[in-house]
Amino acid sequence: MENKTNFIMKPKVDFCFKELMEFEEVRQGFIAAVLGIEPEEVIKTELLPTHLRVRHNKDKLGILDVRVILNGDIQLDMEIQVAKFLFWRERSLFYLSKMYSEVILAGEGYHVLGKCIHVGILDFILFEEDEEFYSCFHMWEDKRRRKYSDKFEIHIVELPKLAEHEYPETALLKWAKFLNAEKKEEFEMAAKTDPHIRKAYEQLLHMSEDGNKRLIYEARQKAIYDYNTQVYSNWHSGYEQGEENGEEKKLIEQICKKMKRNLSAKEIANILEEDVKIVQRIYDTALSFAPDYDIEKIRKRLNEEKKQQETN
Repeated sequence: MENKTNFIMKPKVDFCFKELMEFEEVRQGFIAAVLGIEPEEVIKTELLPTHLRVRHNKDKLGILDVRVILNGDIQLDMEIQVAKFLFWRERSLFYLSKMYSEVILAGEGYHVLGKCIHVGILDFILFEEDEEFYSCFHMWEDKRRRKYSDKFEIHIVELPKLAEHEYPETALLKWAKFLNAEKKEEFEMAAKTDPHIRKAYEQLLHMSEDGNKRLIYEARQKAIYDYNTQVYSNWHSGYEQGEENGEEKKLIEQICKKMKRNLSAKEIANILEEDVKIVQRIYDTALSFAPDYDIEKIRKRLNEEKKQQETN
């Protein structure tokens, strides 16, 4: 545990990020950096309720990290995710669709549907094949590259890539370095690069000195750790089998893709940030299915091996 003089919250923890976004000047600077505009163009940012509306009892509940109405007419959802989430694409689309559709009421015209922007700040790599730490997506026609609509917009920031590559200095890169910082010296360096980041750093110091907020922050850190531990345990135990099978299948696909590039199990584990023992087990089983790597057959073989180990 860090002592009081050295302790500083990490903005990557969602509680800390949400607290920072409570301050309009901080929101203004960060949103402008993500959207690639000048801070002066962010005229007004108003925080909205983060619980998305549920119309039916069986609807899945959606709770956003930070939800903002930008300049009076654009909805913006900012999510920070520390724990690796294999179905992040699906989750982000779910949130975006809920935001987009919930503003229209019975009898209203479709003209009331406004632009919705999702911003995902991820502490894991989503696009392994790309070096860029930042990606922006719209809806395009495949051949002519004609934009279908600007009402949906997705921005992804992959923080782990900052340690792997050098990037041209941009406002967003400055913010990414701040959010990814671990030590006080790194925060201080980032604060010197931008007045809005300096404001965020000042608030971060105040929050870190607040005993009650520190307790909430540390409880959230523990919850994230427990979640990661549970996910690891579930992978072995077969708990919540339906969702686990989907995650296992995706992991096998990722490993096999890397095997085609002749990477070792240890190299693959480092790239995917997965436990090397899990990767090695899949790697060894998949070898017998090279070079085609039939994912379903590999998964079936892994399950057979797992059952055999349990009976021995």
